[in-house]
Amino acid sequence: MPPAARSGDRSVPRVRVAAGDRSIDRRGRRRAGPAFLRDGFRPFFLLGALWAGLAVPAWVFLFLTGREPAGPFPGLAWHVHEMLFGYLAAVIAGFVLTAIPNWTGRLPLSGPPLAALVALWAAGRAAVLLVPQPLSALAVDLAFPLVLAASVWREILAGRNFRNLPVAILVSLFGAANPLHHLGELIPWLAGYGERAALATAAMLIALVGGRIVPSFTRNWLVRRGAERLPAGFEILDRLALVSAAIALAAWIAAPEARTTGLLLVLAGMLHLVRIARWRGLATWRSGIVLVLHLGALWLGIAFVLLGLSAVFPSEVPAGAALHALTAGAIATMTLAVMTRATLGHTGRPIETGSTTLAIYVLVTLGACLRVAAPFAGAWYPQLLGAGAAAWSASFLLFAIGYGPLLLRPRAGEAQKAARA
Repeated sequence: MPPAARSGDRSVPRVRVAAGDRSIDRRGRRRAGPAFLRDGFRPFFLLGALWAGLAVPAWVFLFLTGREPAGPFPGLAWHVHEMLFGYLAAVIAGFVLTAIPNWTGRLPLSGPPLAALVALWAAGRAAVLLVPQPLSALAVDLAFPLVLAASVWREILAGRNFRNLPVAILVSLFGAANPLHHLGELIPWLAGYGERAALATAAMLIALVGGRIVPSFTRNWLVRRGAERLPAGFEILDRLALVSAAIALAAWIAAPEARTTGLLLVLAGMLHLVRIARWRGLATWRSGIVLVLHLGALWLGIAFVLLGLSAVFPSEVPAGAALHALTAGAIATMTLAVMTRATLGHTGRPIETGSTTLAIYVLVTLGACLRVAAPFAGAWYPQLLGAGAAAWSASFLLFAIGYGPLLLRPRAGEAQKAARA
């Protein structure tokens, strides 16, 4: 049994063949084509990491020089759009396209259909950067989230995997936020709704999916080490935390500055922090690849609390700090945690924290801390902003450099098995 299978990692699919050969699908047929296009996580994790690592320095350059992109968005709006619907959308696509076959038992999207979906994503990035006509850029950019959502719904419904319908709904809501963000540049009263809707959906995905994988992977790791105390299972507190988060985030989309919204967000954050305290995160300090999942979940609870406090005490807690606790902290940490773990497992490598992986986690954490601290730093704001952006971008570029070869090559041992066959 390959190392990935021994790990008990079930958030992403495992091919049930004796040799663990991911070039063979679940119906026993060998999939042709380059390894890069055999699984959704391969192109989308690599391209999403590259885009995250390059788009932030590009935004800093635009900010410092006063230049604007040629596309329909001004510099700051372009930065927001590409962090959400460029980098984050790619990572979400890579995750769901790889996880859904495990949930449904159906074949994964691969080969030319996967290449076409990647091309739609790339076309959206080019349109938003280069096409000045707003509606033309919107039409091109909207194709990717529409096709992705349709693919998710088709697989979940065809596989009768109704347990994961909330994931399909959240992916669809995230896609719907894309045109809303475009329209916010054309219709003033819509400004901000698309951004908040996308962030709220991402936060719920982390709360929902993270609530499955973090305690599950922690339990597996602790069991292998003979621990007696294990993470708590899914109980009433978890349901309360999820419902509270959904209500608070809906209020935040509608009225982000309202005092009631702030109180709801603080309550959701406190419930989430109590929830994750039951998952025994500190017991995993010897395994960075497990501990980082808890760190991503911790950032989410902190982000909820800071967002709430920024609404209740706007002069004391800058909204920018709270927002980046969610984006640079929770979203970035959790995406890199999933990207590293899934890549190692699905390429036949041991799910362990090597030096490159540890550096990725340290850099993204440092970048998030500096970015959240920057609004509190007064005259030191530009220095902390630049240092935080550099560390954060470096974490994603290091993923692309360190994990790119694994994503481009066949699964470990596959070439030798094919030669022997």
